[in-house]
Amino acid sequence: MTATGHQEEREALLEAARRMAELGLNEGTAGNLGLRVEEGLLVTPSALAYGVMTPQDMVLLDWEGAVLDAPDTRRPTSEWRFHRDILASRTGFGAVAHCHSRYATTIACLGEAILAIHYMVAIAWGNNIRCAPYSTFGEPQLSEAALMALEGRKACLLAHHGQIACGETLEKALDLALEVESLAALYWRLLQLGEPAVLDAAEMAWVLEKFRGYKP
Repeated sequence: MTATGHQEEREALLEAARRMAELGLNEGTAGNLGLRVEEGLLVTPSALAYGVMTPQDMVLLDWEGAVLDAPDTRRPTSEWRFHRDILASRTGFGAVAHCHSRYATTIACLGEAILAIHYMVAIAWGNNIRCAPYSTFGEPQLSEAALMALEGRKACLLAHHGQIACGETLEKALDLALEVESLAALYWRLLQLGEPAVLDAAEMAWVLEKFRGYKP
């Protein structure tokens, strides 16, 4: 089978995947991306380095997870399920980025949320960036845990795994993933100095209100 259709979206997915690597959010074949399309979603393939990936390697899935279009040699990312479940349940999102970025993964390996050590935590629509409990990669339980951690939010950590960032577009999902990584790096540095000071709930509620009203 030769993958056809959605050429523009395929090229955008490849560009975003390579940008993740260039930004240091992923290394090797780690991480993956999902993009909403008319029939369902396009996802990056499993176990293929971004440097050799082509637009035709992307895998088209329907909302049941069945492969609609892919080269014979390609399988969807093992994490296709949480991409499908997030996009199916959160219709305002058009794209999902999953990264194994170093600092976010470090905090995730502690099983901790990123607390409100900086007001920019509100960029993920909450007063912290939650950490979903650990489940084995690719399993339905991981998708369920991610959905719970993302309830009302745009990003979360996955314990002993990495991070997920969502957005209306691929660009916005990647920008959010980069911001989560920056916040995780700041949090990690503060933890070396002791227990960090955290903005209180009232201040974060005010920041969230301002963020929701902000139109760039």
